Amino acid sequence: MSEVRPPPMFLADSPALDFLNSVAVPTDTQVEWLGSGEDLLNWLREAGMVDPQVLRELGEAAGPGELDAVAAQARALREWFRAFVRQHQGARLTRKSFKELEALNRLLARDEAFEQIEIGDKASASGDEPSELVWVRRRRWRSADSLLLPIAQSMAELLTTADFTHVKACEGPACTLMFLDTTRGRIRRWCSMAVCGNRAKQAAHRSKLSSEKR
Repeated sequence: MSEVRPPPMFLADSPALDFLNSVAVPTDTQVEWLGSGEDLLNWLREAGMVDPQVLRELGEAAGPGELDAVAAQARALREWFRAFVRQHQGARLTRKSFKELEALNRLLARDEAFEQIEIGDKASASGDEPSELVWVRRRRWRSADSLLLPIAQSMAELLTTADFTHVKACEGPACTLMFLDTTRGRIRRWCSMAVCGNRAKQAAHRSKLSSEKR
């Protein structure tokens, strides 16, 4: 019986870094959450990047192998962005890095995003709001490869709004996860205290016991 894959992890405090974490070693074995087109749809749904109805429609309209090909593009985009983040993490981004982002800008240029006036959600509306109408950003989903666009947008937002000095890699020896440190004092060291933080505590405790025995 094959081992059940754990759910994807969203603990980076950044959608773009969560995307990098869509392949990881949460226990002892590497897990790939974008291994197929269906995987990509599931990950985007869990990440909240694309409306579930859009995902259903694109999944039904895609031709044979089309979604798998988009998933392969997503994996390639992920590893390209990983190389950029690894190279620049811990330092403020400057204009010198701009040329490295030409591929991302080409992808963003394919977007067909637009904005609409729509009726707001009645459940969340209150009498204090100035209007029952809202300004909403929408996108035309022409084909399956447009699924890459919200991912690219999350990358652009990280690059232009986050301080890259606070982009970190987990200090767990075998961990590959990255995160944006938003803690007070920027003291975060682990992807999760429940995972790598706990492992580090256990290792320190074992080391202390061993030293006391000696």
